Amino acid sequence: MAGSVATALASLTLRGRCLVAAGLTLLLLGVLLGEQPLVQVAVFVLALPLLSAGAVARHRFRVASRRTVTPVRLPRGGDAEVQLELSNASRGTGGLWLLAETLPRELGPSPQFVVDRLPGGRSTTLHYRVHGGRRGRYRLGPLKLRLVDPFGLVLRSVVGADTAALVVVPRVVPLGPGGPGGGHGAGGSGARRSLAVHGEDDVSTRPYRQGDDLRKVHWRATARTGELMVRLEERPWRAQATLLLDTRARAHLVSRPLPADRRAVPPGPDTPPPDSFEWLVEAAASIGTELLARGARLRVVTEGAELAGADSGGGLSGEELLDRLAGVAPSRLAGLGPGLALLTRAAGEGPVVALLGALGPDEAAELVRVRSGPATDLAVLTDIGSWAEVEGARRRRPVGAAARAELTRQQEAAADLLRAGGWQVAVAGAGDTVADVWAQVARPGVLQAGVR
Repeated sequence: MAGSVATALASLTLRGRCLVAAGLTLLLLGVLLGEQPLVQVAVFVLALPLLSAGAVARHRFRVASRRTVTPVRLPRGGDAEVQLELSNASRGTGGLWLLAETLPRELGPSPQFVVDRLPGGRSTTLHYRVHGGRRGRYRLGPLKLRLVDPFGLVLRSVVGADTAALVVVPRVVPLGPGGPGGGHGAGGSGARRSLAVHGEDDVSTRPYRQGDDLRKVHWRATARTGELMVRLEERPWRAQATLLLDTRARAHLVSRPLPADRRAVPPGPDTPPPDSFEWLVEAAASIGTELLARGARLRVVTEGAELAGADSGGGLSGEELLDRLAGVAPSRLAGLGPGLALLTRAAGEGPVVALLGALGPDEAAELVRVRSGPATDLAVLTDIGSWAEVEGARRRRPVGAAARAELTRQQEAAADLLRAGGWQVAVAGAGDTVADVWAQVARPGVLQAGVR
């Protein structure tokens, strides 16, 4: 890395510029007043930055850096250790190097280091930590090196090209037994069996609704209850399960970072997600991991695309699930339509867990139209009104009562339509954890079919 004197002069520090300004002023006064001593002092003052610039420009150096990140996949709220190995690849001894690592602000403040006179061919190891406060894919680096002369008059900056990757994946919350079609056993093989408690020939019934196929009338149940009952072939869990993740920006309240003077303590591993969108992504990670642990073959679709895995059939492994969810961002699509077509093809006869943002009655009716029947499908509705209240308090902008009431009305209407279509429904508020919502589906009286 080399430079010219002109480049070094252009990199004068504030101290160097003040010295040049003082020298020029003395020179002008000396010339106007005819005072030779002032001119001599001015020449000396102006020569000092020039000499420093020449020394910095003449200094040739080559620096190599290498990062080791542990771990490279970090759950939200966790910390990673970064080891930065810095080598002086030139023959001569280095000068005073001021180093600054480039980091995205989501990972915390950029660390700075001072390395003085590193011998040629030698290395030094620097350490720092990053905090995965927000899910995403990040690059650490490049490294910025600043070379300063002994008087602090000239600052020369060089930016490297090397970077390292870090992925902050959604946090996975242990859920335990329960869930749609699940039993109440405790973990282990019992949890796995609860996914496939029904065979192909096992049936349950529900009251007849207008439009049902009369060929599915269960006459024995009809005679027993005195009400026309329809047969429901239970969809086997073991074959496949599908997550529908609502990523529409208009359906969520996405939290923005606060100004630096109002920023809270960095979120820890137990800190709730910052907004409804991140809550649903974390729910998809936790529920998907649980279903995979129970032996399901998992597929995940959004309103616009499927999160594909290496499996040609579209199934995701646990690691692929977290990696795909790490890069999910809010979409600009207004409706669920394209995603519902994907859902129909992906889900087949397997159960569906729909993780939904703000949902109106029309969208709920569309979901019922493509998926109605056995109560092994679960819809998780986010209570956007409660998220709005939290965000309003955070930014000191309270939510109006009328707006809160309208959000609640829309949510209740959508929930009623889904329940009428045979879906199980759970509601997630700003204060609920994913485990709380999962437990709602395990309580007696919530499961209408699928558990006997």
